[in-house]
Amino acid sequence: MTAGGIQQLLQVGGYNAIVSSLGYPLYLLSILGAWKLLGVAAILIPKFPILKEWAYAGFFFAMSGAFASHLAVGQPFGEAVPSLILVSATVLSWYFRPESRKITPQKT
Repeated sequence: MTAGGIQQLLQVGGYNAIVSSLGYPLYLLSILGAWKLLGVAAILIPKFPILKEWAYAGFFFAMSGAFASHLAVGQPFGEAVPSLILVSATVLSWYFRPESRKITPQKT
């Protein structure tokens, strides 16, 4: 997410062509890149479990949206595989995160 966020924020690394082929405006890259970097920071800093949950949710929505976008415009499945891999990595990272980063119900 860090590498992708930096490349999207700076609009380098082939992202312009990908986003254009999907029919999205290029300024979307700057927005996605900034949010990805903020999400990475939220996951890496200690504490703030609710913020971490939101960061994981954002990564999930961004990557599943990318996957769906590739399929929606009729691109071959192979074009969508990188986003499918990243959404899978996001879910696995969230599921296997340490207990100290999980939100536990409070007993009242």
